[in-house]
Amino acid sequence: MAGMASNQSKTPEPCGADPQRLRRALPSIDLCLRTALNDARLRHLGRAYLKDLARRVQAQLRANQAEEVEAPTNREQRLGQIIEQMAALALSDEPKLCRVVNATGVVLHTNLGRALLAEAAIEAVTMAAASPTNLEYDLSSGSRGDRDTIIEDELCELTHAEAATVVNNNAAAVLLVLNTLAAGREVIVSRGELIEIGGSFRLPDVMLSGGVRLREVGTTNRTHLHDYEKAIGPETALLLKVHPSNYRIVGFTHEVGIAELAALGRRHNVEVVEDLGSGALIDLSLYGIAREPIVGDSIAAGAGLVTFSGDKLLGGPQAGVIVGRRQLVERLRRSPLKRALRCDKMTLAALEATLRLYRRHDVEKALPTLRFLRRSLEEIQLVADRGRVTLQRRLLPQFKIDVTDGESEIGSGALPTVRLKTRVIRVSHPSMSPEAIAAMFRRARPPVIGRINDDAFLIDCRTIEDPGVLEVEFAK
Repeated sequence: MAGMASNQSKTPEPCGADPQRLRRALPSIDLCLRTALNDARLRHLGRAYLKDLARRVQAQLRANQAEEVEAPTNREQRLGQIIEQMAALALSDEPKLCRVVNATGVVLHTNLGRALLAEAAIEAVTMAAASPTNLEYDLSSGSRGDRDTIIEDELCELTHAEAATVVNNNAAAVLLVLNTLAAGREVIVSRGELIEIGGSFRLPDVMLSGGVRLREVGTTNRTHLHDYEKAIGPETALLLKVHPSNYRIVGFTHEVGIAELAALGRRHNVEVVEDLGSGALIDLSLYGIAREPIVGDSIAAGAGLVTFSGDKLLGGPQAGVIVGRRQLVERLRRSPLKRALRCDKMTLAALEATLRLYRRHDVEKALPTLRFLRRSLEEIQLVADRGRVTLQRRLLPQFKIDVTDGESEIGSGALPTVRLKTRVIRVSHPSMSPEAIAAMFRRARPPVIGRINDDAFLIDCRTIEDPGVLEVEFAK
């Protein structure tokens, strides 16, 4: 009787309390795979990937089985549950690199990929990616060619340099020049030009990696020609001038121009190199933008080599361009480091197409970078007004959405003191912080990347050409 009473007092155990029972209900991986290959949502995926999904789902089920109070113990039901979870995983497994909406107002946003390519450059990249090319093949002789020939003529025409080469970014260009022309020797640089670029990379560190010894001259705000001249000695390999494109020192300042430095180098038989960073090929003041140093002017002033970026003010792909005297460029080409830093066919295709636009077309209209920088307030206002209407349809009535004045930036260290008038869509909510609103927009599809200012989330319409991109789907 006592035993009967004991049995009657027991409460039924939940399924999750019987792990053996749950494990027996799990179908084999092979059965999951065969079922998945017959499911319309999964059959287009590879067998190895589907096996991995099945293993991941089953591992998760085992880990959570103690919490599954109403877990199915029938194998067929369990199989259906696994297939559903595999389909959900496959749907959520999106590429890491995705399209976003640049609503920051920063035209050359480093974190968002800097310059947008012109249509001609996009077509050139597609061609290079989809078909064999004459990357290193001389069509006239039928022998091996040099990939620098793809861009050299265009660069020489635009800068009036004798020769040109290209590597994968401007830091690599500076590294190649230093390592090839000055390894084991001294390079003289003004203290006011020892810059730090994005990601905490500093010029002295690049110089150290290039195997050269840094010789600082002058002070942070003032450096004179005699400072360079006094520092020149038997160990001097280069005089390096660096354009501080990502900051400005104002007030009581003095710097030595490239023409003066080049003349000093000739007197002492020391090569002079200038790193221009942003890489303006034309006078931007002609397009209503503040003037930046022009590559061709530095060549005309006597610089032996000039280095600059392809994806900043030039408006092309990420690349480090080097132009200058043929003898020096040929030395760079013979360096083993040049091969390690060389560009692939798609970069060269995009760069050539961009350079051809400069020589043959109305570059102001063809290049997205110049187009964004020159947009009128009237055009931006139209985008902002339409975008506001779109967001009012997409968001709940509690959100306050209006259009107001703002300021855009050029970005990527170019013209840091220049601010461009713009119009922004201001989004606020009585019970949501600007940070929470920004996170909501980042989770949207496509993600919208704006900025926070004046206790609100701002969508800067300078960097948005089509207000239709704000027809986003917000996460539930």
